[in-house]
Amino acid sequence: MKFYQKEIRLKAYNRGFHLVTQEVLYLFPELKNIKKGMCQIFIKHTSASLTINENADPTVRQDFESHMNKMVPENAPYYIHTYEGPDDMPAHIKASLMGASVQIPVTNGRLNLGIWQGVYLCEHRNHASGRSLVITAFGE
Repeated sequence: MKFYQKEIRLKAYNRGFHLVTQEVLYLFPELKNIKKGMCQIFIKHTSASLTINENADPTVRQDFESHMNKMVPENAPYYIHTYEGPDDMPAHIKASLMGASVQIPVTNGRLNLGIWQGVYLCEHRNHASGRSLVITAFGE
């Protein structure tokens, strides 16, 4: 069994939901060495998250952002953790709701995603810097 692990840094993205599948694959060419296995992608931040969803229609990403903002609004009067601005606590809640990692099967050196699936970086801060991901792939 082979194991590969690498920490990569994504460029800074605006607040919203962004397809990063191709950027991840470009920065992690080691995936091509796995014939059959698994790949885990983990984000090292508490105010951004990862998920897998629709990779074709950009309105899906807009709807995700709109819904999350309605579900977890800024300036809720009961927030205490607001040291870094009105998007601070909502970003932490959204990150916990969406999750810090995704796991994807690997087949013949490629992520075995459905035809309409892609990996999203869910950026929940208004002014975030680049985000660090740890990618671990293992298999035969």
